[in-house]
This record gives sequence, C-alpha cells and structure tokens, in this order.
Amino acid sequence: MTLKLPKLTMVIGGAASGKSVYAEKLIIASGQPRSYIATAQAFDDEMRDKVVKHKAQRGADWDTYEAPFKPWGALKKIDANHVTLLDCATLWLSNMLLNEADLNTEKVQLLNGLKTAKGPVVIVTNEVGQGVVPDNKLARQFRQAQGELNQELASICDLVVLVTAGLPLALKGQLPQVKT
Repeated sequence: MTLKLPKLTMVIGGAASGKSVYAEKLIIASGQPRSYIATAQAFDDEMRDKVVKHKAQRGADWDTYEAPFKPWGALKKIDANHVTLLDCATLWLSNMLLNEADLNTEKVQLLNGLKTAKGPVVIVTNEVGQGVVPDNKLARQFRQAQGELNQELASICDLVVLVTAGLPLALKGQLPQVKT
C-alpha cells in the first residue's frame, strides 16, 4: 500500500525534533520516485559531516538538487511523478538574510515555485518562535521573518505536521499513517 501525499505538506518542529526523518518517511511511504532539494551550505566541518550523515540516512535512491538560493529553479526540473523533499525553508531563509536579499521578492518566488510544482512537495521548516527573545538585531529579524514564512507556508499547504520528540501531530489536514 502506498501513501498518497497532498500537493504541499509542511513538516515543522524545533532543531533535532525528528522533522526531517519524519518527512523522509512520508516520502518513502508514497512509493514514488524521490527528489531532494538541499538548501544547506556547508561552510565548516560540522556542517559537512551533517550533510554526509543526511545523505547516508536517505540512501542513494534520491535525485538530489543543491539549491541554497533558488529552490524554485530545482522544482521546475523535477518530474510530476516524483515526490520532493525541500529541506529546509529555514536554511534557505538564513541564506537570504545573510546575502541581504529582498526577502519579499524571494519569498514570493519560493511560494509561487511551490504552488506550481509538478508533483507533491514536502517542506521541512523550523519553529523558532517558542524560545527567548534574541539579544541581537539580526537574530530578531530572522525570528520574525521565519515566523512569517512559516505562516505563509502553512496557509498554502494541505497538510501541516508538527514534530516534537520524533512524534508527529497534525495541525492541518489528516495525519498519514506511517511507521515512526
């Protein structure tokens, strides 16, 4: 039995909450060919190790696209029969802020790219608004922008799943039954 995923799914949670693992399980349960859009940039050894670990965890049967700045370009290349994991919106937003991009223009591009994707897309993103108020301007700007992006992503998604301690909870839509 295969899982039919909605057009757009958002998986949100804190750092190391299990959100990426859960998103991967959703995609694997679909039984469809898999694509992965990576937004991370590996600037140090720790991040390079994390990328290697994530690739090994996924396995070789994923088409991978490195798209830290324009993931919508990668989405255009992916066939309709593929299900795509965009991991993650948070790192993409960090890339935009650090490059002093026009966030509104870039966000519109991202949202339009997701809406017009040919196949189902699962978007991983971090919940960053449940901690303390950051002590510097850039961190506060990031927290605000991430909260707004998450709200906009949730509004266009058919399914929104919060993952905490590896446990999924549907915030919008019906929680699919996958082995957790």
